[in-house]
Amino acid sequence: MRIVVDAMGSDGHPGPDVAGAVLAAREFGDTIILVGDQARIEAELAGQDITKLSLEVRHAAQAVNMTDKPSVVVKSKPDSSMHVGLSLVKSGEADAFVSAGNTGAVLGIAMLRQVGLGRIPGVKRPALGVMFPTRERPFLVDNGANADCRPEYMPQFGLMGSLYMEQVVGIRNPRVALVSNGEEEGKGNMLIKEALPLLQASGLNFIGNIEPKEFMRGAADVALTDGFTGNIMMKTAEAIASYMSDLIRDELMANPLTAVGGLLAKSAFGRVRRLLDPHEVGGAPLLGVNGVVIIGHGRSNAYAIKQAVGQARQMVAHNIVMAITTGVANSKLAE
Repeated sequence: MRIVVDAMGSDGHPGPDVAGAVLAAREFGDTIILVGDQARIEAELAGQDITKLSLEVRHAAQAVNMTDKPSVVVKSKPDSSMHVGLSLVKSGEADAFVSAGNTGAVLGIAMLRQVGLGRIPGVKRPALGVMFPTRERPFLVDNGANADCRPEYMPQFGLMGSLYMEQVVGIRNPRVALVSNGEEEGKGNMLIKEALPLLQASGLNFIGNIEPKEFMRGAADVALTDGFTGNIMMKTAEAIASYMSDLIRDELMANPLTAVGGLLAKSAFGRVRRLLDPHEVGGAPLLGVNGVVIIGHGRSNAYAIKQAVGQARQMVAHNIVMAITTGVANSKLAE
């Protein structure tokens, strides 16, 4: 495969982005195309062992910052690494695009048919889906692409999430639920109340409302929410996991006896840490655009970038874009 990595994406760019691309090229054997400031990328590559790896560098004179307003940067930075990288996917020169940069900017540029990918026909709004870092790995849609959602978006989010779980994870007829503050049909805000009957009539394997505690325990395979709520849920879970990890480590080191116990349980703690680590997930697929796009966390390290590339490979291998295209066209949910 040929996969683009936005070298100017992460908070610490281009270091983690370039190092992650090298890890991906080494592990997967694909061609990784690094897009961004060529001089800075090549300076980072000079410190890496890249013998026998298939790496390319494409220069982009501009970079999108996390503080840039997506509505402005879409047109004001036409030679950004995001524009250049997404155009490579649009032209067929690359199979996927990975960025740990400004989520709104990636979404805005990807939605432009002229320079980006455009929406899949019939899709009302693209959405971010993320494998939640718990034991059951439920799929949360939307995770931040749409802070404000309309009720009619939710069935399509459910359809795209279901197709992803079927094709990539191998779960047949995934259970779809709506995240709410109660299981009863009368609970929730106006979005939840108006989306509920639409989901009940959608033809999906919709099991109703679930509370966050059921979501965390894997009561549904695909959980639906607006992007504002979903992003807060994800960031809260990450913060709690980090806090608990620090707290347990401090308590284990509080005296020699508990320190010995900690050493004996080190491997178990390591497995739990990997399970809860958002870097293991790598990034979130942007579902509904006409190409494979993965958006990672701004704090991504090299390992997270490599994992995001791995997610992109899975989406390409399972032809998710075509699956969603066909699924939307054959459903009653098209725009």
